[in-house]
Amino acid sequence: MHRLNIVFTLSICCVFFSSRVCAHGAGALTYRSAYLQVQFAQDQPALAALAVDSLGKGMLDVNVLLDPGKPSSEFGVRRTGRTVRYWQKGEAMSNPPAWIFATSAAQIRFRSSNDTRSPRAPLVLNFDLQLSHPTLLGRMNEDGSVRLPALLHLPGYGTFRITAEAAGEVSLGYEVLHYPEPRAKEKFVRVTFPGTSQLKGPIDYILAVVSIYPAGFGLDNDSRFDGFRRNFINIFQLSPRFRVLANNAGSDACAITVYQYGEVALRTPPLAKGLTALDLVRETLDRYLRGFKGCGMTGYNAGTKNETGFDFMDAYPSLIIAAADYVQGSRDKVWLRENYSGLQAWARRMLDFDSDGDGLLEYPQTRESGPWPWNHPANWWDAIWFTNKDAFSNALAYKALLGMTQIAGMAGKPDDQLLYAARADKLRSIFASTFYNSATGVLAGWKDKKGSLHDYYFTFVNSMAISLGLVSDDLGNRIMDRLFAEMKEVGYNRFDMGLPGNLIAVRKEDYNSVGIEWGGPVKEDGSDAFQNYENGGASACYMNFFIDALYRLGRSKEGDQLLFPLLQAFEGRQFDRRGPDGRSTDWRRWDGTPKGYEGFLADNYLAVLAVLARK
Repeated sequence: MHRLNIVFTLSICCVFFSSRVCAHGAGALTYRSAYLQVQFAQDQPALAALAVDSLGKGMLDVNVLLDPGKPSSEFGVRRTGRTVRYWQKGEAMSNPPAWIFATSAAQIRFRSSNDTRSPRAPLVLNFDLQLSHPTLLGRMNEDGSVRLPALLHLPGYGTFRITAEAAGEVSLGYEVLHYPEPRAKEKFVRVTFPGTSQLKGPIDYILAVVSIYPAGFGLDNDSRFDGFRRNFINIFQLSPRFRVLANNAGSDACAITVYQYGEVALRTPPLAKGLTALDLVRETLDRYLRGFKGCGMTGYNAGTKNETGFDFMDAYPSLIIAAADYVQGSRDKVWLRENYSGLQAWARRMLDFDSDGDGLLEYPQTRESGPWPWNHPANWWDAIWFTNKDAFSNALAYKALLGMTQIAGMAGKPDDQLLYAARADKLRSIFASTFYNSATGVLAGWKDKKGSLHDYYFTFVNSMAISLGLVSDDLGNRIMDRLFAEMKEVGYNRFDMGLPGNLIAVRKEDYNSVGIEWGGPVKEDGSDAFQNYENGGASACYMNFFIDALYRLGRSKEGDQLLFPLLQAFEGRQFDRRGPDGRSTDWRRWDGTPKGYEGFLADNYLAVLAVLARK
């Protein structure tokens, strides 16, 4: 074991501290170890700066906090070794301090002392979303606050496990707020630690640096997997507004991505005592079962001009897969018994899309071709006009039917179990023959009502089919040979940026008319918008299936050629940056030009599961 030395310094490190924090001047209260760096304010009980490195490698270059601002009261401060105490002006220092902060190698401790005269002011941490995308992960209350224990996770940096020693239950305030003008379009995250009051004794908050990822794979001492270990839980982002898992804390909640959270949660070790990632999935599912509408569902954005009047075809498969993951991982038969009828209803809605009875789902909303607003998106790839028999949604439906088979078995419903198993077999039996395009040697994205295949060398459709067992290994290998040959032909090799969803341009009639910047072509062949956003832009979204398919087929060398550049990019925080024009790196052109907009898109981090497939 290496001994970790804490360094106390009165100097300012302007690489770590922003100019806002540097304004506190000489004498700032700073503690540093390999795991964390914290600066306490001199004029109030507050954190002026904070950095964390869950792997203990001293990567503490970025202060993720906003300046705490001017104090509402005057305070005196005293430092003793690694402890800093604050008294409100006028209080004798023989009285308990208002707040006490203590640090150690991988821990910060806050203590709000009891005061019988007046409540103690809360401790507020404001996080700059231009530098990080923090989220609180725990069980949520109706007001969006989060009960302890919980995690404060900062993707790309590290994680604090937060617990409290207090009389009774303690919850942290959790909000996403807009900056005042002129930055009103931008947001920041606020986490509030309540102070003690007349009705409570002292409260001790313990923030322990942790790194949460599946153990037992021999990765701890292999730096190639640092991006996996640091970022395994990046996909979990709780929205305080919607009270469900979402794209990020300040973005949309999407029914079409809930399965991704379930897939990672199933493989995630406990987050804290009495708290698991599956608990987050369950609470998200509970909200949907009670009628919450996320992106991809009828009624989403209700009451606005953007209200969705139809269901995406992948929405119910996504919810069902997440439910199957929860039931498999938790063995929660009480929850299953209470919610089985709701899960059945989701399965019926999913199967209702099979309008011709052949076993495949058909999307009725999107017409043969044509621009927005005459068409509606069928699935997650909402800028591409998947129509009729949609290979992507049917692949997810197959996995969902296998999940419903498992759910029905656990619920003691043998007739339902046989039904779902039979429907899964029926879908699989015609999947490959329906979508295989002999002219290209790969699976097409969809077959329209005229029987025409729409094929743009979709990397995600083909890899999902292989990964989920919808094609034979022989066909899977031939498909992969063709995809790699096409990648070589078009010159794509930037696996550190992920993969393009399609390797050739989507034609104008098959893409949303949102403008060239967003992949919407003016030219009929789509070439003028190629590599922008969903029209061939690179991202890590769905790359998990591609790498998993390679490992499944025994093509480990090729799998590693994709995996390790991606993990290195995760470790370098390459998927949550912004370019000079504000566009973000969750989507990029092949030369690296940012073309995303989320700032942080949780979907990219489903790819961490590829590491487990490798092992």
